[in-house]
Amino acid sequence: MDRRELLKMIAVVTGGALIGGSSLLTGCERPGTYTKPIGLFKPEDQEFLDEVADTILPATQTPGAKSANVGSFMALMVTDCYEDINRKIFYDGIGLLDTASEKLNGVVFMKATPEQRHTLLVQLDQEAREHQQKMKEQKDLPAHYFTMMKQLTLVGYFSSEIGCTKALRYTPVPGRYDGSVPYKKGDKAWA
Repeated sequence: MDRRELLKMIAVVTGGALIGGSSLLTGCERPGTYTKPIGLFKPEDQEFLDEVADTILPATQTPGAKSANVGSFMALMVTDCYEDINRKIFYDGIGLLDTASEKLNGVVFMKATPEQRHTLLVQLDQEAREHQQKMKEQKDLPAHYFTMMKQLTLVGYFSSEIGCTKALRYTPVPGRYDGSVPYKKGDKAWA
């Protein structure tokens, strides 16, 4: 039996007298059904961030970042963990990325083809690297929004269940410590 279904059944049988009540049951939603705003981020912002993340880490032999709901992860991290200045830079970056897509491709990011999205993000990555060089000279210069998006995409994906179990080599119950594991070019990293 599915754990989520079991929790729902227990709540019904006991009249909803679970510790945490309805807030616990909201965690029983299936992945991909998140339709609630997170902080500043509306559901459409989270979908936008999912598409950005999926362009950075697309599905190949492993599921892409969109499959791991990285957009919701980014929204949550920015809302709960970023300082106000960085939160504003990140949120404003959604509009800037859309504007850059219109300027480069003639369409907003969500309507662009995968190739157009990729080309745009490669350009933004280069712009962010140049910005990073300027940050070394000017210590008070804030981070570039695309750097934040890219970092959160990587952290969100590789800390998700999909990233750990599908993209990395995963051992659910690790054995002994072995400090000298043979590595062959192309091997996955360990989770």
